[in-house]
Amino acid sequence: MVNPSDRPDVEKQNMLYPRMTYHGKFAPPNLVFNANLQEFAQRINYICNLETAGKISTESAYEQIKSLWHQLKKSRKDLGIGEEK
Repeated sequence: MVNPSDRPDVEKQNMLYPRMTYHGKFAPPNLVFNANLQEFAQRINYICNLETAGKISTESAYEQIKSLWHQLKKSRKDLGIGEEK
């Protein structure tokens, strides 16, 4: 029997897109926001690496990060995270 984690594509996927388990208060909006936050962090990391390597300009990196930040803020608002109940 082959262990799925022995497959190179699974290992590559886990390296490029690591996911941590959620340990906060369980609620569907919290889980969705956590996934959005992890994706935000991954994308910021890639943008920073591209800018550092000279593949994209500083201005482009800034604009992309700013756009991602606005998307994350909208997600938080749409999910009702942090609102008084």
